[in-house]
Amino acid sequence: MGITKSEYFTDQQNELATLAKAIGHPARIAIIEHLIKVNSCVCGDLVNELPLAQPTVSQHLKELKNAGLIKGSIEGNAICYCLNEAGFNKIKDFFQHINTHLENKKNDCC
Repeated sequence: MGITKSEYFTDQQNELATLAKAIGHPARIAIIEHLIKVNSCVCGDLVNELPLAQPTVSQHLKELKNAGLIKGSIEGNAICYCLNEAGFNKIKDFFQHINTHLENKKNDCC
């Protein structure tokens, strides 16, 4: 496996790449969509919503949490998850920046 050379990029670029990688799997998109649909914290019933084994769901949750897209709290024996607004705001700001650039673009290239 190659070296990413992340030290050559800004903290913001590395953070956005981590966020993009976290949402770059259909199971993680499904988890995010489920959290949007229920509009509350979810404790343990994600396994029933996805065609994946519990350890696999846990791994996807871990990736989303490490990227800062979801947050979790421990309630008894279960960890409850919900969306982390701060993580999604970073993605939104990045795409808004691109959109503003495209709207203000004066010339057509390529």
